Amino acid sequence: MKSVVIVGGGFAGLSCARELARSNHLHITLIDKNNYQQFQPLLYQVATAALAPSNVAFNLRNLFRRHSNVDIKMAEVVSVDLNTRTAVTVGGQKYQGDFLVLAAGSEANFFGTPGADKCTYPLYSLRDAEVLRSRIIAVLESADRDPSLIDKGALNFVIVGAGPTGVEMAGAFGDAAQVLEKEKRFKDLAADQAQIVLVDHSQSVLNAFSEKSRLYAKEALRSRGVQLRLGTSVQEVAADHVVLSDGSRIKTRTVIWAGGLKASALSANLGLKPGRGGRIDVQPDLTVSGFEGVYALGDFANITEAGKPLPQLASVAEQCGKWCAMNIALDLEHKPRKSFRYLDKGIMAMIGRNAAIAEVGAGRRPIHGFVAFISWLGVHVALLTSTRAKIEALIEWAWDYFGRNRSNPILDRIEETDIDWNSGNEEMQASTDIEGPERKIS
Repeated sequence: MKSVVIVGGGFAGLSCARELARSNHLHITLIDKNNYQQFQPLLYQVATAALAPSNVAFNLRNLFRRHSNVDIKMAEVVSVDLNTRTAVTVGGQKYQGDFLVLAAGSEANFFGTPGADKCTYPLYSLRDAEVLRSRIIAVLESADRDPSLIDKGALNFVIVGAGPTGVEMAGAFGDAAQVLEKEKRFKDLAADQAQIVLVDHSQSVLNAFSEKSRLYAKEALRSRGVQLRLGTSVQEVAADHVVLSDGSRIKTRTVIWAGGLKASALSANLGLKPGRGGRIDVQPDLTVSGFEGVYALGDFANITEAGKPLPQLASVAEQCGKWCAMNIALDLEHKPRKSFRYLDKGIMAMIGRNAAIAEVGAGRRPIHGFVAFISWLGVHVALLTSTRAKIEALIEWAWDYFGRNRSNPILDRIEETDIDWNSGNEEMQASTDIEGPERKIS
């Protein structure tokens, strides 16, 4: 029996393992530092308490409970011998296979921004989302207890990066602020004083979309009170403020980093020169050049089609995982592998309640508003891994939509309440050149 070692249980690794699990002639070892697969496109909903963590995370052992040829190992792979196709974990365990699939995923790319790695909240893992949710609740509880903390930036939320993650987070923030103000959950807190600032060095939001969709997204964000600081980058992040490239400073205790991704740290321990974004360059058939039986997938790899790099999307990762499994089957039959072909079904982004954008089909036909909103919900329900998760997500969304009521926002990471509110008492003058509603940032 041939063996396959898969490093990473994300979209790419999981879809590859599920396809290979159908063969009785293969033994698959799936290694991940977590015992679950996380549905990254919905992490921002966990961060804003629209969904529970259990709605977007799925136990890997449960997913393969009917497949005796799949072995799950919860461990962090820190190095790989590509010649022998051996993965080595932080505990020293070694896993060797006839085939090695590297799908170790990605991590936040701070691009060397001073303080960003220590003073921001990235949103690329389930733990990130849970920590950020607790941080948001903590500053709200603190400001309700002591309204003077608003002057220290308690209700200023800065989101770095106007791609899908940043835009969806900003829109959800805007909707949540409106709900909090209407429901008056915090009796002594004026929720309308919340400042949501979206910062990006580009001149627009959602650059992968058409101009018409980008304009729609801008207006939808502004209608939710989101302030757009476009053409501006973050120069420095501190515990109590951020400094922007135009010289302005914003008092804040919550900076959300959605500014980009790079391959996980494992890519630096392969003995290869990483490519763009720290990712591993692969051949058209998804193999790593010069190493027989070694594949790289998803956010861990630079995958090109017709000479153009494919984006780091869940759909790309899922499709290349299935394609890798097909090529491994061809390897076993001593048949030539096939070059990966990505089926582009379109792109989508949620802005908020009744507001979304979708560009579908070969011509990328744009759809905006309620129809795109419903389409986004339907597509993401379909992509969820388990039937139970699909049902629970629908119930949560329906409760939120018809009841206008957020799910239980539990502060379960008490360390996020440990905020030094006395730091940075110096006066900060913020720029008044702000797109969107006229609000003073202080």
